[in-house]
Amino acid sequence: MMSDNIQTVTVLSKTTWTPTLFSFTVSRPDSFKFTAGQFVRLGVNPSQLKYYQQIEASNDTSDTALNEDIFRAYSIVSSPFDEVIEFFSIVIPDGAFTSQLQHLQVGDELLLNTMPFGFLTLARYQKPLPKDLWLLATGTGLAPFLSMLQDLKTWEDYEHIVLAYSARSTQELAYVDKIKSLQEDFGTLVDNPAKLIFIPIVTREPVDGALSERLPKLLLEGTLEKQAGIALDIDTTHVMLCGNPDMVDDTKEALKSLRLVMNRRGEGNIAVENYW
Repeated sequence: MMSDNIQTVTVLSKTTWTPTLFSFTVSRPDSFKFTAGQFVRLGVNPSQLKYYQQIEASNDTSDTALNEDIFRAYSIVSSPFDEVIEFFSIVIPDGAFTSQLQHLQVGDELLLNTMPFGFLTLARYQKPLPKDLWLLATGTGLAPFLSMLQDLKTWEDYEHIVLAYSARSTQELAYVDKIKSLQEDFGTLVDNPAKLIFIPIVTREPVDGALSERLPKLLLEGTLEKQAGIALDIDTTHVMLCGNPDMVDDTKEALKSLRLVMNRRGEGNIAVENYW
């Protein structure tokens, strides 16, 4: 029997960035509410996907589908006020979930647990008061930060927002056009908006206008602060990290060595999300 929190949602669109990176939107249940930065549990039953039903219809038995609901945690890309819910996904070849999700087609149905989770939200910061917000992401860890940057309160509360987004190749640097339009699309809707400073990082190929080292090194060498034009300061800085666990751990240690401290009970600079 399905939990009261589980609702069926319909895939409305799909964007393929690379063979292993894609985004998709689903319908939003009327009752569903979340805070920018939170994640949800999303479910798929492979046997219900059109991809497998088409294979079955052609009598091809080489690729049979699992008839079972599989759930995984996904950060939300979209604003808390959007009419649809957007997700950003990587395909893990052996992953029970993402290896199925890559076959998504418009019209497919997924399961959404409407209970949001996670504390990677700006409300966690009580001290220091908001001034400079640093959002450090690798890969699909960009998702919660895009949600925050589509919430007007973020633009009202801060003076500077630094978004440093690292990927292995230019192709994997998704959502760049959207990022470049955020200041105009959202910043112009509030008085005295924050200034958004976008720092793209590409680690495996040289790219004009992008940094090339891993985030911890860029922090320890002062390159990230120099590029942003503002300093990391224990009294004025909020830093959020989201991405692969190695990046999160190494970057956290780099920030601590720069005298920033973990956010606990509302106080401190550094916040991370560990749902991987």
